[in-house]
Amino acid sequence: MTTIRSEATSARRRGPSMADVARAANVSGQTVSRVSNGRHNVDPETRERVLEAMRRLGYRPNSAARALRSGRFHSIGVIMFTLSSFGNMRTLDAIAIAAADAGYSITLIPVPHPTQGEISVAFDRLSEEAVDGVIIIVEAHLLDENDVVLPAGLPVVVVDSTAGDRYPVVDTDQAHGARLATEHLLGLGHRTVWHLAGPERSYSATHRRESWEATLRAHGADVPRALVGDWSSESGHELGLRLAADPEVTAIFAANDQMALGVLRAMHEAGRSVPGDVSVVGFDDMEESRSFWPPLTTVRQFFGEVGRRSVEALLHEVESGERDESMLVATELVVRASTAAPRA
Repeated sequence: MTTIRSEATSARRRGPSMADVARAANVSGQTVSRVSNGRHNVDPETRERVLEAMRRLGYRPNSAARALRSGRFHSIGVIMFTLSSFGNMRTLDAIAIAAADAGYSITLIPVPHPTQGEISVAFDRLSEEAVDGVIIIVEAHLLDENDVVLPAGLPVVVVDSTAGDRYPVVDTDQAHGARLATEHLLGLGHRTVWHLAGPERSYSATHRRESWEATLRAHGADVPRALVGDWSSESGHELGLRLAADPEVTAIFAANDQMALGVLRAMHEAGRSVPGDVSVVGFDDMEESRSFWPPLTTVRQFFGEVGRRSVEALLHEVESGERDESMLVATELVVRASTAAPRA
């Protein structure tokens, strides 16, 4: 018995080729190649016929072969310190969207415990994955160190860290945001502001803490000892209980909204009202912050803008060979019900 297979069935069994598409669309292989590579020197009616044949057969252009011709893989590598933080996930989401809009995919390499060796290994892995450039989101002070040298050959953009003059940096203006928070509380009439800082190895936490301290000194206010948390609401609750026990504490600036949430709980448990007895400000403006009780005054970060600009900076270097300047994305104070003037 002779079995007759349809053209589409045969193509699916072995994987459709460019020749299959050319036969189905009744065009040359060169025309299919032009359509696959986005060239414009194809008649619109012919292009649509080729695209319809591709859809019908399930043909996908060979990205490796296309990269050999163009010198590009249309893929961006992302090395990330942690997937658990609100800011990192929002930034990664924005990077993925911006990359897709530009016709690029992303390859993610998490580095849970960043060290010089771990970042170098992650970079080498991305080199093997055939990416056109790398975005590094490492909030630790790792790239400040002179002995951390990434392999040459790929464009790099750094987010939420510093890299000296070696790579462009895209970051939130951490210092400005902390100054806005501290000045808001001082402006309400609080004698000084206590601070719940993020981890000491965190680049953003350090800049927020330094700006808080500098702002207090600039206004002639006392500088209390900062308490150090780990970004979690649990650490905010634990440290908040210590602050709640001190009647001198009337204003608290927490380095992120999660720790501020823990502070709100601690104040409630200690019988100190917010904002009647203690005003609280956070940093991030999570979507949930407006649903805290009371709704949280906080510093808004524009993570989407940071992600978009990091992709733009990287692709500018990929496509032109020219490195962008580092840039800061502005912050904004969002005043809600968790802050007020101190009791007389």
